Amino acid sequence: METQIAHAPTIEIQWDRVARDVLRSRLLDELEERELAPSGEVPYQFSARGHELAQVLLAHHLGHPHDAATVYYRSRPFMLSIGLTLEEALAAGMGKAGSPSQGRDVGVVFSLPPRRGVTVLPASGDVGAQYTPAAGWAQACLYHRDVLKDADWGGSIAVALGGDGSVAANGFWSALTIATTLQLPMLFFIEDNAYGLSVPARLQTPGGDIAANLASFTGLRVLSGSGTDLDEAATLVGAAVFHVRQGDGPCLLRLTVPRLSGHTFVDNQAYKSDAEREAEARRDPLPRLEARVGEAAWQTLREELEEELRAALEGARGQDIASEEPTRHLFAPPSFPVSRAPGDGAGSQGKPGRLNLIEAVRQVMEEELASNPRAIVFGEDVGAKGGVHGATAGLQARFGDRRVFDTSLSEEGIIGRSIGLALAGLLPLPEIQFRKYADPATESINDVGTIRWRTAGAFSAPMVVRMPVGYGKKIGDPWHSVSAEAIFAHTLGWRIAYPSNAADAAGLYRTALRCQDPVLFLEHRFLLDAGAARRTDPGSDFHLPFGQASRLMDGDRLTLVTWGAMVYPAQEAAERFPGAVDLLDLRTICPWDAAGVLDSVRRTGKVLVVHEDTWTAGFAGEILATVAAEAFSDLDAPPRRLTTPDVPIPYNLELMRKVLPDVEQVAAAIADLVAF
Repeated sequence: METQIAHAPTIEIQWDRVARDVLRSRLLDELEERELAPSGEVPYQFSARGHELAQVLLAHHLGHPHDAATVYYRSRPFMLSIGLTLEEALAAGMGKAGSPSQGRDVGVVFSLPPRRGVTVLPASGDVGAQYTPAAGWAQACLYHRDVLKDADWGGSIAVALGGDGSVAANGFWSALTIATTLQLPMLFFIEDNAYGLSVPARLQTPGGDIAANLASFTGLRVLSGSGTDLDEAATLVGAAVFHVRQGDGPCLLRLTVPRLSGHTFVDNQAYKSDAEREAEARRDPLPRLEARVGEAAWQTLREELEEELRAALEGARGQDIASEEPTRHLFAPPSFPVSRAPGDGAGSQGKPGRLNLIEAVRQVMEEELASNPRAIVFGEDVGAKGGVHGATAGLQARFGDRRVFDTSLSEEGIIGRSIGLALAGLLPLPEIQFRKYADPATESINDVGTIRWRTAGAFSAPMVVRMPVGYGKKIGDPWHSVSAEAIFAHTLGWRIAYPSNAADAAGLYRTALRCQDPVLFLEHRFLLDAGAARRTDPGSDFHLPFGQASRLMDGDRLTLVTWGAMVYPAQEAAERFPGAVDLLDLRTICPWDAAGVLDSVRRTGKVLVVHEDTWTAGFAGEILATVAAEAFSDLDAPPRRLTTPDVPIPYNLELMRKVLPDVEQVAAAIADLVAF
C-alpha cells in the first residue's frame, strides 16, 4: 500500500473550480435534507456530504473521449462535475420528466451519455454491481486500440466508484480478477467512510481496510490515503489516474472520507457515538476548501450557487410529472427479419450433408467472427478446449485469443463484463457452460435486461448469451440438467430462443446476432448431437424471426404446444392420432407466438402444453392463461399441461426417466383430450 507518490506528473489543481463543484453538491444535499425530503418532494435522499472532494477531484482528471465511469448511489458530486445539471439532479429525485431516466429509476441511480468526455454507464441499484461492467469497458478500450486499430481509444480508461461496503460483493472480486489478469486500464475508486449502511467496516472486510489487504495483490497498484486533505487527495487521485492511463495496469485507490449524514435521510446514525460524529465533522473538507479559496470568495460563491440552486428547483418543480408510457423502451422497436426458406436469397446454399445442432451454432458463430470484427466469444473452456460441448472448437486457433478467450470461473464476471463490452460498441457472445451456472450472474442478468428501459432508451447492451440447458443423452443431475426457462421469461428485457433442431438453431442464432436487445440462446443438451435434431445445412442466408412458431403437424382436434427436447416425444405421440393434432414448436419463449397458438386453439377447441420445466410457475401457465383469457369461448375442454413434477432432475437414469414427460404420457394426455 502506497501513500507517497513518485513519478507522477504534477497537475495544477484549479481550486476555485473544485470549490464550485464541491459546494454545489453540498448545497443540493442540504436543500434536500432540510426541505425536500421532509416534505416528500424527494422520496429517497442519499446524501454525499463528506464524499464530495474526492469525487470532484476524480471528475477533473477525466475527460478522454472514451473514458467511462460506473457509479453508485452516493456519486452525485461526481455526476454534477461531469455535466449533470442541478435541475436534472432535482428532477431525478422528484421523478420528473426532465430526469435522465424520465422518472423510471431512483433519483441517484445514474447514467449519462458523454458531456465532458465521460460516459457514465447505466448504474445499478445493487451494491457491487458497478465493477464488472467497468472491467468490460476497460477491456473494450484495449480491444478498440489493439484489435480494431482505433487510435482514438488509446489512453482511455474505466473507473468504478464504490463505497467500502461494496468490496464485500461478488462483483468487486470478479472485476478485480478480470482487471488484474488482463492488466486492464481500470481504476477501483473506493470511498471508505467506515460504514456500509449501519455495518462497520471491520465486518465488511478483515481489518476494515481493503487497501491494506490488497497491498500484495499481483498486478494491482494500491494507493491509500485521505479523501478530505486537499493536497493529499489531489496527489493520490492524480497518481491513480496517471498510472491507469499510462497503460501500467489497474489501480485501487482507497480514500478515507466521513459520511456526515446517514445512509439515507431517515437514518439517524444512532449506531455512531457522539465522539465519532464529532471526529467525522472535523474531517469535513468544506472548511479546508473555504480556507484555500478565501472567505470572501467562498461567500460570493455560496450566494451565487444558492441562487442557481433555487432557479433549478423552480425549473424542476415546473416540469411535468413523468407521464410517458411506462412500457416504452423495454425492448428495441421490432426489427426481426422476415422468415426465409433454407437456401433462399443471395447467401450460401449450404454444405452437403446434415448438421447437428451444435455444429450449426458453431458455423454461424464462425461466420459472424469472420465478417464482424466487433464480435467476441468468451466463457469457461471456450478457448483452446473449444467448449465442453464443442461449440467453439477451432475458433481460437482461427481468430486468436483476443477474440475467442477463456474467462475465470465467474459467471458474474462473464455477464457483467459483457455489459461494459456491449456499451462500448462491441458484440459480446458469451457462453455460460450450463444453465444452473448462470445463478451467480442473476444480478447482472436482471440489470442488463432493463438498461434500455431504465435509461429511457439512451443506452442498450445487445449481446447473445449461449447456454446449454436440460438433461443429457446419457445422464441427468440437479446441477447440469436445469431447464428453468420460465425464470428467464420473467426476467425483463431479454429475448429468449429455444431451438429444437439444427436448422432452427442456425436461423434463430443468426437473427439473435442482429437483435438490438440482449438474447438468451438456450441449447438443449440432449439435442446437441441427437440424430433427430440434425438437419440439412440451410445456408448462410437463412434466418428466422423470433415469435414465430413452427407447425410440425396439422390437425383439427387438439393444439399441442411444446419446445426444445419435448418436441420429439410430442411428435411421436401425436403421430398415433393422424389428422387430430396441430403440433406447434414455439422456438422462442420471448416473444412467444401467442397469435399462432390462439389461431390454432380457435380451430381445434382444445390445447395441451408439454414442457420439461417444472409444473409450478412453468411457462405453460402463461400460455394457458392467455388461451383462457383470449379464446375461452372456443374451448371444448379444459386447457391442460404436462410437465416435469416439482423436483430437480435426478442423477440416476431410471429416476430421471420417471420425472421427464415421455411418449406414453403425452399420448395418454392427447387421448384424454381428444375424447373429452
